[in-house]
Order: sequence, then structure tokens, then C-alpha cells
Amino acid sequence: MQVRRANIEDVPDIMELAGSSSLAAHWPRQLYESVFSDSGSSPNFYRLAWVVENEGQTPAGASGQASKILAFLVARRADLEWELENIVVAETFRRRSVGSMLLAALIAEARAQQGSGIFLEVRESNHDARALYKKAGFRDMDFRKDYYSDPRENAVVFRLNLLAGI
Repeated sequence: MQVRRANIEDVPDIMELAGSSSLAAHWPRQLYESVFSDSGSSPNFYRLAWVVENEGQTPAGASGQASKILAFLVARRADLEWELENIVVAETFRRRSVGSMLLAALIAEARAQQGSGIFLEVRESNHDARALYKKAGFRDMDFRKDYYSDPRENAVVFRLNLLAGI
């Protein structure tokens, strides 16, 4: 498996994977496409996405044959802060360090861009994701009542401080 920066040709596979997960944020196609059209428009405010695919697979668009995405992550930079907005791992690849690989890519990018921290919200009932974030060094910092809908649920806010002493 390899992590690589996502590209616009990955959007159909990303949407298919997101649609297969009841816990994922279900964004419209235009929002996923904007990740690639907006990147670089402002040096301090943009989104990035990464995907995990099996090594040796042809990247989407390279030969007209789309690769099968095993997982993806979308994050937004807002000045020195980063937000993990969406992360999905195919059910058959969970508990195989795929989520950890994506988080490592995000953390490395945020550090390279001298970010101060990364935050995210996660459903209170999503114990597997919460354990993944804690393993990566995130700490639960807050609680948001009735943050999610369909179904209605509370959110736990996590943060990873990237600056020493915070």
C-alpha cells in the first residue's frame, strides 16, 4: 500500500468509498472537485487530499483505467491551523494501519508548513476512530452536543498540538 496526494481523477473513487461508509461526511462532487481547483489559490488557506492505494496499481487517469482507492483523507489549512475534514478507510482495510498512514501524511504536511495544530470532530460512538486519533497523539479537547445529524449525535473534538510547549 502507498499513500499519495490525491488528484481530481480520484474523485469518483473517493465518492464511492465515502458513500459506502455511514460515518463519513457525504460531500457533493463539487466540494471534492474544489479541493483540487482551490489548492494553491491562497498560501495560507486551502485544502489537500491524500489517498491510499495498493502499490503497483495505475493512478487514476494515467492509462484511462481508474485505480481502486482503499482510503482517503481531506484536510483544510486555515493559517497555522489544520482541520481533518474527512477520512474514510474501506471496511476490509480497517485495522491494517491504513488510517495511521493517512494521519502520518497529514501530520508531516502540517509540520512542513509550520502548522501549530490539527483538530477534528468525530462521532461520539465512533470508538475505532477515536482510538486511532489517540494513538496518533491527538487529545480530546471538547464536546459538541447534537453536532451530527442522520443520525443525531454528539461530537468529540480532538486536537494535536504541533508546537512544543502547547
